[in-house]
Amino acid sequence: MFEYVVAANPDARVMRRAASALEGGGLVVVPTDTSWSVLCSIASKAGIARLKRLIEPGRDRPLTVMCSSIAQASELCEVSSAAFRVMKRLTPGPYVFILPSSNKSARTLDLRRAELGVRIPDHRVPLGVIEALGCAALSLTAKRSMLDPDSPAPDYPEEALFSGGWELEDLPGVDLILDPGEENERRLGTVLDIRSGEVEVLRPGAGPYPA
Repeated sequence: MFEYVVAANPDARVMRRAASALEGGGLVVVPTDTSWSVLCSIASKAGIARLKRLIEPGRDRPLTVMCSSIAQASELCEVSSAAFRVMKRLTPGPYVFILPSSNKSARTLDLRRAELGVRIPDHRVPLGVIEALGCAALSLTAKRSMLDPDSPAPDYPEEALFSGGWELEDLPGVDLILDPGEENERRLGTVLDIRSGEVEVLRPGAGPYPA
């Protein structure tokens, strides 16, 4: 099902409907400041199980949680003073920060490694959904391989991403797509490992670093 939203000022009623779908174990697709992401509530075991079925085999990066603030991220991860300074400078924005997960997060999300990616996007739609939900969301970048797992890998990673919301209609298991009616740029976020307090660029992307 599609819900149309104004990207700069999404309707609070739509945000609540999206949050309700997540609370019920559903999957919601949202635009972000890079591409499109599939979300589930971290408080829903059913939603987490459904989202994990979309993860491509062989993935070696940590799972990513999408948060509305650094404070919310600190409920799930260990954020050192050095990591906080980096995140404060770069958020909201097109970055994923790798951090040590808390023991509770590791149990709740059934993590293979005690680490999480943290994403605080510069986009009102996902932030509005998370604020209405009242907790962070587990997030997965929507990719064409979700439609056809046997399709060959593209020459460039960005070619695996979607542009328009209409392209996402057949994603398996998705309950709701929040569509601003305009195409998104197909960009990947910059992945920064800040577990040690130093910054290691694991994947260059839309967010410049050093910035």
